[in-house]
Amino acid sequence: MRAGTLLFPTLREAPAEAQIASHSLMLRAALIRMLASGLYTYMPLGTRSLQKITNIIREEMNNAGGQEFIFPILLPKELLTPSGRWEIFRQELFRLKDRHGSDHALGATHEEAFTELVGREVRSYRQLPINLYQIHTKFRDEIRPRFGVMRSREFIMKDAYSFHADDASLDATYNTMSETYRKIFKRVGLDVVSVKADSGAMGGSGSEEFMVLCDVGEEEIISCTDCDYRANAEKAECKSEYRSEEPAQSVAKAATPNVSTIKALEEFFKVEASKFIKTLIYQREDKSHAAVLIRGDLDVNETKLANYFGGETPVLADDKAVREITGARTGFAGPVGMKKKIPIIADNSIKTVFNGITGANEDDAHLTNVNLTRDFTPDAFVDLRLVKAGDNCIQCGGKLKSNRGLELGHVFKLGKKYTEAFKVTVLDEANKDIVPTMGCYGIGVNRTLAAVIEQHHDEKGIVFPISVAPFEVSIALLDTDGAIREAAERIYNELRAAGADVLLDDRNERPGVKFNDADLIGIPIRITVGKRGIAAGTVELKLRREKDKADVPVADIVARTLELRKKLFQELS
Repeated sequence: MRAGTLLFPTLREAPAEAQIASHSLMLRAALIRMLASGLYTYMPLGTRSLQKITNIIREEMNNAGGQEFIFPILLPKELLTPSGRWEIFRQELFRLKDRHGSDHALGATHEEAFTELVGREVRSYRQLPINLYQIHTKFRDEIRPRFGVMRSREFIMKDAYSFHADDASLDATYNTMSETYRKIFKRVGLDVVSVKADSGAMGGSGSEEFMVLCDVGEEEIISCTDCDYRANAEKAECKSEYRSEEPAQSVAKAATPNVSTIKALEEFFKVEASKFIKTLIYQREDKSHAAVLIRGDLDVNETKLANYFGGETPVLADDKAVREITGARTGFAGPVGMKKKIPIIADNSIKTVFNGITGANEDDAHLTNVNLTRDFTPDAFVDLRLVKAGDNCIQCGGKLKSNRGLELGHVFKLGKKYTEAFKVTVLDEANKDIVPTMGCYGIGVNRTLAAVIEQHHDEKGIVFPISVAPFEVSIALLDTDGAIREAAERIYNELRAAGADVLLDDRNERPGVKFNDADLIGIPIRITVGKRGIAAGTVELKLRREKDKADVPVADIVARTLELRKKLFQELS
């Protein structure tokens, strides 16, 4: 490719809307342009890098036995109804009606479409396992698109779905996909960590996220300082602290006028927050209510609570409902003597509270010396705790720490959630109907490109790994003199003939502009062909990631460049 015919209007300054490095550099290096909020056009340079990432994903998926499909983006309501996700994704789906008034949505994910197809086309266990995938555009109506292509409303995703006759087969493919993801992310030059994760609206049992650690990551990663335990904050568990049991004392009521928060109660009673039993009233989707108890120094993990309630999202009850249930205003609820009987769900931390303090279900009053079993009995104990740095590791007991992470890939063991919903069966060895079990494996392609830039940039611009750079080599032509142009053209043609992806910068621009653009775009290898070097029979060779330059004889430059190119690829294999 010749730069003189390539559209890449680079920017010297970062646009005002760019908040993070990758967003700023993708705009400045002319990889993308914003069309509207959460909607981006990929310019030629961005398209080239995106296609290289896509090709790496495709190669590794095919090597792992995947079969590629292309499904419609437009999905009918009837397809999303059996799984319940027409309602579960109420806000996220872009919905529309066709000219006949039929409801459709733009695909946010394609579990239903793949499952429906397998239900029609696969009849026997002999056809299993199969692993089907596509690399396609997805749409989600994000409430707040941000960080460029990190969280956009239209994006490219690789989603794969495997079908199995039994759990052992699913486990094998799940492990294969996990290893395949590690290969993919290494080839694109990313340092990722895998963490245990919550399956969310996708459903299923086992779940693992592949993340890059970065300050702008939207998820919190909890990890152990002493062992290999890692999980996102939604999934993370910790070991409960041991607390010595105290002799039970008599319950007493204390007047606490306008003292309703844990912080205010700590000051009022002169005790630590861990001495309190916090009672929260939640409303479920069917308008029923439940009381959730947790120790005063902890917070409820609402993802865990949603999972306990079967995937629905509970919300805190309003003040009116709280008064009807407890007899008091918000802030004075407790598990003893509620006005209305509702289920009481307790976090395991409540087992460590002795002679605790809790709301008295009266305005401006609390009870002291409240104890489990004697004074109240929960309907269930559940792990509802939001784990934080400093808690004890569930595996080894060591201390946990917290980092920010950006999710790039996610693998799920879906089980039979979708095959049962679509009544998919195959015949087993005994000629009896069985319901296949499923796995699901996704990678955000656009996010991967942005993550590469987040991990690989400096003050001059992007420092692309060679596998995903728009071009592998740039040749800066510094003069139009016949001998100089002839040398540049010869190097350009020989490198291309050898399989290198080369950009010849033949623009009528100053050398500084060409160097700055090459650095900003992040092309890994730069060759400079100028008057002084050609006079001495040399050209300049430089790696983008290094400061040093080398003068190389013109006769040797193609071989040296190809050797360097091979080395850079080997580092990623």
